[in-house]
Amino acid sequence: MTGEIFASNVESAAGDKQMSLMVNAHSYLLTVGNRPGEVDPAHTLAFTLRETLGLTGTKVSCDKGACGGCTVLMDGKAVLSCMLLTIECGGKEITTIEGLMEPKTGALDPLQQSFIDHSAFQCGFCTPGMIMSAKALLAENPSPSEEEIKEALSGNFCRCISQYQVVEAVKAVSGKKR
Repeated sequence: MTGEIFASNVESAAGDKQMSLMVNAHSYLLTVGNRPGEVDPAHTLAFTLRETLGLTGTKVSCDKGACGGCTVLMDGKAVLSCMLLTIECGGKEITTIEGLMEPKTGALDPLQQSFIDHSAFQCGFCTPGMIMSAKALLAENPSPSEEEIKEALSGNFCRCISQYQVVEAVKAVSGKKR
């Protein structure tokens, strides 16, 4: 198990296992262990993103992979970060909702702006997961049908708004260059 998981990891001079984690185009060298400040082998990616790296845009709601609130992109594919161990993510490119913003200008991604323009949020708790699921869809299929949008978002649950606004927000940016 550790041979595969730690394949992209290194050992420090002190003998500690370290792993490289690429998040939002930033490389992090994390010590793996169960001491304070280390990434416990049992930590989920959601926990590490929020608690270790301070990227709180990724939400944890059900913590069982059923709601989609914790969705991030791993190598461009939508994944549930509450269902992945951090140590399984070494060597992968992770993108969170914070990583969609244009780093130089601070401009929102067109999909984020479309959610605002179409009032496709209410409390906003589930919105990052929905946007990340839609982002993965649009990367794979830039001009999805309404049914394809609904299918891609079927794992994201919201109790506040109608899915109509969300579908309209995604449709508004589909087919456009991003």
